[in-house]
Amino acid sequence: MKKAVSVGLVLGIALLAGCGNNEEAKTETPAATETPAAAETPAKTETPAATDAETTASIVNDSDAFVNAISAKGTWIIAALNDLTIDQDLVLDGPFENKGEPARKIALYAQDADRNVTARYTLTAPRLTVNSENARIQGGTFKGDVYVTANGFQVVDATVEGNLYFSTQEQLDAFKLEDGAKVTGETAVKAE
Repeated sequence: MKKAVSVGLVLGIALLAGCGNNEEAKTETPAATETPAAAETPAKTETPAATDAETTASIVNDSDAFVNAISAKGTWIIAALNDLTIDQDLVLDGPFENKGEPARKIALYAQDADRNVTARYTLTAPRLTVNSENARIQGGTFKGDVYVTANGFQVVDATVEGNLYFSTQEQLDAFKLEDGAKVTGETAVKAE
């Protein structure tokens, strides 16, 4: 039963991601169900970067699955099913696309069939390094410092509880906080 629910959830998400309209914030986020069986079943998707990222999402509920999903061998969107605490530095890496454009998203929320946010999650780690272009953290909270080395970073309807550092002034100037997003610490250029 759990396997059937997981397969159904992954197929449903793939269908939603591939058949959306042009409203960016609404179409690229998978609808996570709130059924206990779906929340208890880890779904790990390993997809090479060369695949059609519009129809691929990684739905994760444990640290190992999350670390795999943000790697260069992961997927363009990583959707958490619960709070995660990871005791190692994280690296969002690799070139991925959504609708023909570079994109990467860490979705820290669940939504219903009408795309209303139904839950928000917290990801805690000492550090997150963002090497993927046009990456975003959306819908929940990241606790830790974020180091951005790629262009086009955004925080959308989310909170970064920590510092946010960019490797260049150009990256900082292009940074966007959207839909009530906030950073509680310093936001600055910091070369490493």
